[in-house]
Amino acid sequence: MAENTPIVEQRFQAIQQAAIVGALVNLLLAVVKTLVGVVAQSQSLVADGIHSLSDLLSDGLVYFVSRHARHGPDSDHPYGHGRFETMATMALGGLLILVALGICWDAFLRMLAPETLLEPSAIALYAAGFSIIANEALFIYTLRVGKRVKSDLLLANAWHHRSDAVSSVAVLVGIGGTMAGLPYMDAVAAIGVAIMIAKIGWDLGWGAAQELVDVGLPEERVQAIKTTIATVGGVRDFHMLRTRSLGGRAAVDVHVLVEPRLSVSEGHMIGLMVEQELKQGIEEIEDVTIHIDSENDESAILSNALPLRTEALLMLDQCWRGIDKTVANNRITLHYLNGQIEVELYFDKSESPDPVEIEHLKSAVAGEKIFGEVRVFVG
Repeated sequence: MAENTPIVEQRFQAIQQAAIVGALVNLLLAVVKTLVGVVAQSQSLVADGIHSLSDLLSDGLVYFVSRHARHGPDSDHPYGHGRFETMATMALGGLLILVALGICWDAFLRMLAPETLLEPSAIALYAAGFSIIANEALFIYTLRVGKRVKSDLLLANAWHHRSDAVSSVAVLVGIGGTMAGLPYMDAVAAIGVAIMIAKIGWDLGWGAAQELVDVGLPEERVQAIKTTIATVGGVRDFHMLRTRSLGGRAAVDVHVLVEPRLSVSEGHMIGLMVEQELKQGIEEIEDVTIHIDSENDESAILSNALPLRTEALLMLDQCWRGIDKTVANNRITLHYLNGQIEVELYFDKSESPDPVEIEHLKSAVAGEKIFGEVRVFVG
């Protein structure tokens, strides 16, 4: 298994710490709101305590999933384990929707049977106020960490904390309204909160689903990638750019067009520079695949039907049979361009062919349609 980079380890530690802090706060809130709700006869506060319990479960989900998502690539997961985080984000979005449905159902039942509503005491107001402050602080903290480490899972959990804070606001209003003689206020406020929670859950789940089906990066990130590639020396053009998200990180696949007669090593070096610039210039990019092209394979005449080197050299030998001036196979360079094979012949000065011999070498190949220009170099 590949070792993680320091950045990956720092990201993992930040996510773990945020999950632990969230779990401790939500454990306290779940216990306090549920107990106070029972003692103070507040049905909405008990429901809010159960909501905090769902937050506690989501914090546990963040903790355990991040442990898997931190691992680098291995034989079974060549792109790493970032999609574990994506799947958990989708699950968390679904959990928010279920919580919203539960709140709506409870509020609906209470509106149908107002005689079953309890009359909460003042202590329930204090518990709801404490919950608002604690959850809002937890939201701000988790949101900052999530943005800093670019974790969709942590951002999803932050909004879950915000939903708890707003839910507690509804509880506070509902308790106050009930104490003031407006029994339906609690239920109406709860339904409004539930709609907001469901919207957050849908947005998170839909975003995670798009990542799982390999939707490309946002347009502004794609433009940044294009600008970075275009500035690398030796890049004539590029095409077939593809991107995808991998649990807070990104993968890029692109075809880079270079001068058609560069050496293999120089073309490879240009590809390495493109990869380096992308990884250094755009933080979330983790995996880059560069295809070096000598011609635009989207529009040029394809050369994939042409024979490879071994067969092509045999054909050249047949063409040059009977010509005294021959060249060793390791002194022949082939260029596959525009549906033909261009041939370059290299001679030492001591064996330099005369103009007549050069013309014979060229004319002998001219009858073969698969071969293009023949160039002779002496040096």
